[in-house]
Amino acid sequence: MTNRLTPLSDAPRRRLLLGLVATAAIPLLQGCFPVVATGVGAGAAMVADRRTSGTYVEDEAIEWKSGGRISEFFGSNTHVNVTSFNRNVLLTGEVPNDNTRAEVERLVAGVPNVKGIVNELVVGPTSALTARGNDTLITSNVKARMVDANRVPAHNIKVVTEANVVYLLGLVTRTEADAAAEVARTSQGVRKVVRVFEYISDDEARRLDNPTGAKR
Repeated sequence: MTNRLTPLSDAPRRRLLLGLVATAAIPLLQGCFPVVATGVGAGAAMVADRRTSGTYVEDEAIEWKSGGRISEFFGSNTHVNVTSFNRNVLLTGEVPNDNTRAEVERLVAGVPNVKGIVNELVVGPTSALTARGNDTLITSNVKARMVDANRVPAHNIKVVTEANVVYLLGLVTRTEADAAAEVARTSQGVRKVVRVFEYISDDEARRLDNPTGAKR
């Protein structure tokens, strides 16, 4: 299944909250808090990423700002995960009604640098901690299998799982996307796979993977 990306106008931009659900062992608030990588690990991840270093940092900021804004407006009444990749935002989780679903998207749209939004929020009761823990296990399994798979640039693909549905984000070629989707589709517990990829050519992938100079 392919994503439905809503491009933003030049007017207000959007912002996002956090992508991956927290581990089941840690008590969660209904709103997710973003995780910002720091130190040597963040630097290594940034270098390997196909995004520019500036975009990488912008994505982290988008998630951080969105998380705070959504928590401020809705508190524990919603369970919303915000994931930003290349300034395109994926919204997953549960909200009580359609008005809240639209309002969350509006809030994220107000965050600087947001380029587009894929709103996959579901109207319904917030998920249980056990369900979120299961989603976390699915995400970990899919990531591990991608590392072992051929033709899948695992370090360039972000995996998000919500209610056994796996969302895949990244700057990838069509061949890489197909391979990654197949790994996710055949992973245990996965109900559906949704592609939220941005597609690039083989030449562009090679250029991004082998930059001649430092990332901008």
